[in-house]
Amino acid sequence: MSETTQTSAAPFAARTVAILIAVAVFSFGAIMVLAGWSPELRDRDRAGDHPFSTSAIGYNGIVQLLEAQGYPVEISRFKSNLDSHYGLMVLTLSTRGMRKSLEEYDLQSDTLIILPKWSGMVDWTNPSRMKDTDLATRSSITSVLEALGIEGDVVRTDVPDQVTTPFGRMALQPDLQLQLIQSEELTPIVNTRDGALLSELSGRGIYILSDPDMINTFGLAERENARFAMQMINMIRYDADEPIIFDATLHGFTRSENLLQMMFDVPFLGVTLVALAAALLLGWAASIRFGPPARETRAIALGKQALADNSAGLVSMARRETRMAPGYLSLIRRRLARQIGAPRNLTEAQLSELFDRLGPEDVSGKTFSQIEAGLRGPAASREDLMHKARDLWRWRRDILRRSMNDPS
Repeated sequence: MSETTQTSAAPFAARTVAILIAVAVFSFGAIMVLAGWSPELRDRDRAGDHPFSTSAIGYNGIVQLLEAQGYPVEISRFKSNLDSHYGLMVLTLSTRGMRKSLEEYDLQSDTLIILPKWSGMVDWTNPSRMKDTDLATRSSITSVLEALGIEGDVVRTDVPDQVTTPFGRMALQPDLQLQLIQSEELTPIVNTRDGALLSELSGRGIYILSDPDMINTFGLAERENARFAMQMINMIRYDADEPIIFDATLHGFTRSENLLQMMFDVPFLGVTLVALAAALLLGWAASIRFGPPARETRAIALGKQALADNSAGLVSMARRETRMAPGYLSLIRRRLARQIGAPRNLTEAQLSELFDRLGPEDVSGKTFSQIEAGLRGPAASREDLMHKARDLWRWRRDILRRSMNDPS
């Protein structure tokens, strides 16, 4: 009795496996997106004197105004830009939380420093707005100047009717008072009798705006302040193509170089797409490579089929397939003689004549004698043996169909 190898049914339906794979791919992609872009997904519009803030003392208004006018403007979250940058760097300072960073910062040329003026509390019901805003103490602003290595005094005066600027006389309108700075280290550019509104640090290309109301969101509501802010920036920049960079790292919005984001940016995007395609192909190959688990069988199979397979394996290992042609011819001759009821006392020559009289093979037209001639000796190769044995098998099949109507 032969034992047939059986396989158990698949534990999951194909639809279930497809759903599991889709969920796994989506989950993996979501994890990668959150890991790489989670800092970008946070809401940065919280109240304060930084370039992301849309509150009254924030500077996102000037960023939007510059963008609307077609200026190349960006908000930097990389500390490396503070040490080396191309373009006008705008530092919006605060009286809180940045003294240590300013002490470690080496002032670079082509920089505009905007001093703080206001302090207050964030509205907890709306974090993008301030409440209880009041003027910061002058001593706290002076300490910011000291952290930058600049000696000077901060004064506040009543707002004059007209202020003389390089762009003509302007009726500037800060809130409450005009904040000015007095320092022997600074060269006034926009000056009043009480101090400088805009000044330069000893010809180093470092500019200081003492009153942020000229450029913050609240101040830009006044047309004259907005005109002063735009003309001031145009004066400081070297050319029209120079970018304007607002630093946000001093306010805690630091972003490190992210490997995941770099993978999806030029010049690494091509390599990433190739890797993703290779992973997709590997996943597809893995999903179709394996079927249901095979049932455990005997180490040595039983039955006629196993015996035939083992015998064929031994013949192949001994490389004696080509010498099987005469034996196969003799086997088919005896088997066919029995099937057609030929007399047992006929010789091989007589059987050959009898078989020739039965007719040729339908496709090739070869008679038994012609086929027999190629199988009397060893075949030239395994392929030659297969062709000759196939011709004999076809001839026997056709003869049986014609003579006995036997489909075998």
